[in-house]
Amino acid sequence: MNVNSMVRKNAYYDSVTLMIISRELKKIEGVDEVLVGMGTDLNVDLVEKLSLATPELEGITPNDLFIAAKYDESKCTMEQIIQAFDEQINAKQDASAGDYQPPTLSSAVEHLKGANLVQISIPGRYAAREAEDALDKGLNVMLFSDNVSVEDELKLKKKAVEKGLLMMGPDCGTAIINGVPLCFANVLSRGAIGVVGASGTGTQEVTVCIDKLGEGVSQVIGTGGRDLSERIGGLMMSLGIDALENDPETKVIVLISKPPAPSVEKKILNKVRECKKPVVVDFIGGDAEAILEAGAIPCVSLEDAARKAVAALRGEEIADFEGFDATEEDIEAIVEKAVASLKPDQKNLRGLYTGGTLTDEAMKFLGENYKIYSNIPMTPDMAIEALEGEVKGHICLDLGEDEFTRGRPHPMIDPLTRSEFFESHVDGTTAVVLLDCVLGYGSNADPAGAVAESVNSARAKFAGEGKELVVVASVCGTDKDPQDLEKSVNELKEAGVIVMPSNMQAVRLVDRILARVSE
Repeated sequence: MNVNSMVRKNAYYDSVTLMIISRELKKIEGVDEVLVGMGTDLNVDLVEKLSLATPELEGITPNDLFIAAKYDESKCTMEQIIQAFDEQINAKQDASAGDYQPPTLSSAVEHLKGANLVQISIPGRYAAREAEDALDKGLNVMLFSDNVSVEDELKLKKKAVEKGLLMMGPDCGTAIINGVPLCFANVLSRGAIGVVGASGTGTQEVTVCIDKLGEGVSQVIGTGGRDLSERIGGLMMSLGIDALENDPETKVIVLISKPPAPSVEKKILNKVRECKKPVVVDFIGGDAEAILEAGAIPCVSLEDAARKAVAALRGEEIADFEGFDATEEDIEAIVEKAVASLKPDQKNLRGLYTGGTLTDEAMKFLGENYKIYSNIPMTPDMAIEALEGEVKGHICLDLGEDEFTRGRPHPMIDPLTRSEFFESHVDGTTAVVLLDCVLGYGSNADPAGAVAESVNSARAKFAGEGKELVVVASVCGTDKDPQDLEKSVNELKEAGVIVMPSNMQAVRLVDRILARVSE
């Protein structure tokens, strides 16, 4: 195998675009490994780990593009790899040739008179400076970038609060402002329910359920995952509550987060207590009694939060939803058929999620009855490393965590990571695969098709062993999303996937199946 590289100085391209092109270049006959990227510390480290380092890459900077490849020179050449890259990047540039791309924030503001929000997605080391510049220009900020320090986040949010501006993020993946979806967001009906969410896929799940129930959202404000930490103090969730309380279109407010730091939870609930509008609170796994004492509505799941928000809006009775849309008879029939298809040694769960909060919701419920090992474990002893070298045990993974996305796109953008885990983690002891399929802007053009392909491949492997495989999924999307909800559901069903109306209903179904195979 030959290892070679190419560097183009001061040639910047979007990192996600380069990651996707890397995957395409790997399909060239003779290519064993290839990485296309900017010369960031992360990518330089990845080059070393992939054994792609060459003298040409020494001294590379974050402003420089590189291609590093390992290939069989009897089947292809570096020149062919570079030519294939140029064809790919030129095609993407041609697709956006008519778009004006301002080189600086100042020129963008000058070009778009009246703009009052900026979305920032650049390497974390530069992101805080650009966000501060935007706030100083009187712009609201959605900061998609991660790897921004807590110190910078606190500084930015304090400045935003002083100026009465939104500072969503860092690492904020979902927002809908005045009907415009930002980053990973679904196409939703406009309505009277406002949302402040510290979780991207959690927010998507709630808002999609609201849409399916026939209502809509006024505003969806993201905060970033650290906002409710002790250090940040819930600054943006507090500001978001104020914004929605003052918004005449918003009649009901929904708050979504993993359990906040105790002092921050008290602060947020004190603000909720003073709010004049109904507030639904889903601090996933949080203290329901404290929420009730604040005069708010606690929830048992993300779907339950959506149902209660809709009920509050309509003036209907508010009750916990802990069941299924289908009848008990229909659910029992599904369970019976699934269990009957499995062999006695098929006992284990494989949860392969692209959404972190959906993973967390699944583990919190299933973890009450089973030991669930994970890369985001509920307790340290349930870390996935504890299963190294073994095939037995239930596993539930968040494939969007940094450990799985180094040098490649998030699995909601590129399904390859999950496809690989289907091959490596679904074995003869697997009874059930549990997964999500997230639609909307930012997501892959056909995530359901990629899942179906993986399921069909797994089924073929299992058939060789005389076994079947049960796959349960939920689709987080609406009929207005570009991927087409109905088409996505049908693709999954054609592959034999059991499709449930929500993540929590999928989890409850899996719980029943596991209970039967564990007997």
